[in-house]
Amino acid sequence: EKISDHKDFKKLLRTRNNVLALYSKSAAAAESSLRLLSDVAQAVKGQGTIAWIDCSDAESRKLCKKMKADPGSKEKGVELLHYKDGVFHTEYNRAVTSKSMVAFLKDPEGAPLWEEDPEAKDIVHVDSEKELKRLLKKEERSLLMMFYAPWCGVCKRLMPAYQQAATELKGTYVLAGMNVYSAEFERVKEEFNVRGYPTICYFEKGKFLFNYENYGATAKDIAEWLKNPQPPQPQAPETPWSDEESIVYHLTDEDFDKFIKEHPSVLVMFHAPWCGHCKKMKPEYEKAAEVLHAGSDSPGVLAAVDATVNKAVAERFHISGFPTVKYFQDGEEKYTLPHLRTKKKIIDWLPQAPPPPEPAWEEKQTSILHLAGEDFRESLKKKKHALVMFYAPWCPHCKNSIPHFTSAAEVFKEDRKIAYAAVDCAKEQNHDLCKQEGVDGYPTFNYYNYGKFVEKYNGDRGESGFATFMRTLRERDHERVGKRKDEL
Repeated sequence: EKISDHKDFKKLLRTRNNVLALYSKSAAAAESSLRLLSDVAQAVKGQGTIAWIDCSDAESRKLCKKMKADPGSKEKGVELLHYKDGVFHTEYNRAVTSKSMVAFLKDPEGAPLWEEDPEAKDIVHVDSEKELKRLLKKEERSLLMMFYAPWCGVCKRLMPAYQQAATELKGTYVLAGMNVYSAEFERVKEEFNVRGYPTICYFEKGKFLFNYENYGATAKDIAEWLKNPQPPQPQAPETPWSDEESIVYHLTDEDFDKFIKEHPSVLVMFHAPWCGHCKKMKPEYEKAAEVLHAGSDSPGVLAAVDATVNKAVAERFHISGFPTVKYFQDGEEKYTLPHLRTKKKIIDWLPQAPPPPEPAWEEKQTSILHLAGEDFRESLKKKKHALVMFYAPWCPHCKNSIPHFTSAAEVFKEDRKIAYAAVDCAKEQNHDLCKQEGVDGYPTFNYYNYGKFVEKYNGDRGESGFATFMRTLRERDHERVGKRKDEL
């Protein structure tokens, strides 16, 4: 939208809550930026707005001055400023590419893309299935491909070493990365057996040979391995953990669900063979299992999952660090317990007779609309404004937000156009829905207009913040109705 009048611009900021403004010293200076931004505008339609202010004429100059924009002082004669919820948010200083700008406007406070990191310049970043096929077809050199997800903690920890290795080995080997988290890459995940993140595949002349599984590697480790690539060897843990003599039950992707359903009280340790903290905890875990096994009325059993091998289970429970300890009761995940690292803490915590659990959020009488996969979109289509909280019952930040979110819902309970809704992402039936709605951490708050996603809510998480957000939307509605009446 081309704007020259200050009042028009203020009106735009009042009615649109996610605006990227291009200020240019002249029309000629804006030419190449506008070509790029017209594609960006199409990609974020309904989620963000692009505005252009040409500061070269008298009227626009006043607007630029009032908005404290000075494109003339910039090397290319253009300046990109972002406005959120009607006020200046930040100067756009990420990569000036369609992909980066679209990612920024879809989540203005999100982390930059991996390829925006200058240290990752020697990684070959692959964006599509077509690009992947083209790379494998033409590349003669040995190639390592990391299939990753942006939220994956193990991926983030490995990336610095991986990109350093890419720089050191440039010209000899190729190190590539591909974010395959979204549903459009199901075929790629199926073809290369991506069951968890990261999955690192080794190719020679475009042909997949085997996986690289050292997720705690340094750049030197990667370089040494590439000189003499070998298929992963079954790692023998320092303590005989998978032995038949072990009292800890070792679970796999295949038997996990059956075991959890058959045992009413289970503590599960998700571990990795290379993890130092896991190695330290294993003897304590074994000793605790012995004590529990010896008791006639045991309060529970201890189980373990090697998350580097059993990737489907690890991904389902969003395991991104090791060790991760989770408690399951009557077949359902109840708690994540990072403090249970010693025999004493485990024995003290596992209750002899667990107290009756507090009613789940959806079981309480509140004004929150609790949604599930199948009724999500249809329910929201009936509401003009809906703020949806995607959460997991075990998440501490969610627990802190729930009372405030519930109180805000009470404020608007009489307004049938407004909804405060919640989706429990820990439930298996909601996993696909949460992925589809871009949930990569808990809690995530999304705002919808008649069922259509508009933006992420990143404001204050107290009752006042949640209520003010909705009140502002309602006031805007009243303003629009008033203006229409005046026009009539």
